[in-house]
Amino acid sequence: MRDTLDDIIVRPARADDRAFLLRAVERLPEFGPPSWRTPAELVEGEARAVRGYFAAPPPGTTVFVATAGDGAPLGFVFLERTRDYFTGEEHGHVGIIAVAAPAEGRGVAKALMRAAERWGRDAGYRKLTLTVFDGNLRARAIYEHLGYRPETLRYVKLLERT
Repeated sequence: MRDTLDDIIVRPARADDRAFLLRAVERLPEFGPPSWRTPAELVEGEARAVRGYFAAPPPGTTVFVATAGDGAPLGFVFLERTRDYFTGEEHGHVGIIAVAAPAEGRGVAKALMRAAERWGRDAGYRKLTLTVFDGNLRARAIYEHLGYRPETLRYVKLLERT
């Protein structure tokens, strides 16, 4: 395992981060999506959210970027305000988290998740949620290590057209 980075800085995203975020979402198909999700479909969905944020940030949405001490981007987290299906309570949601390949395993995701938790507390939310593909065992282990627990399982059946 590589050494952790001691000089990770997490800051709000700026307009000049857009290209990095769009490149970073291109890695997401590497992390265990189901076979019926094409890489292009996955990347386009996440890229659409990033482009939308930079065009006109939806209310309650923010993006944080992790950088090295020299300013090089290492990863980002896309945060949204959403409502609990059962209670209607507003809470924070991690819509996207991505780390650049050279920074993987060096504490970047943990730093971003800690920033996300601060954001949620500062907004007055009682909880922060996220969605992860079932096959992304590494991310699931990180989230569970940070205190996140599974709540529901979403099942999908592809329907044949008749």
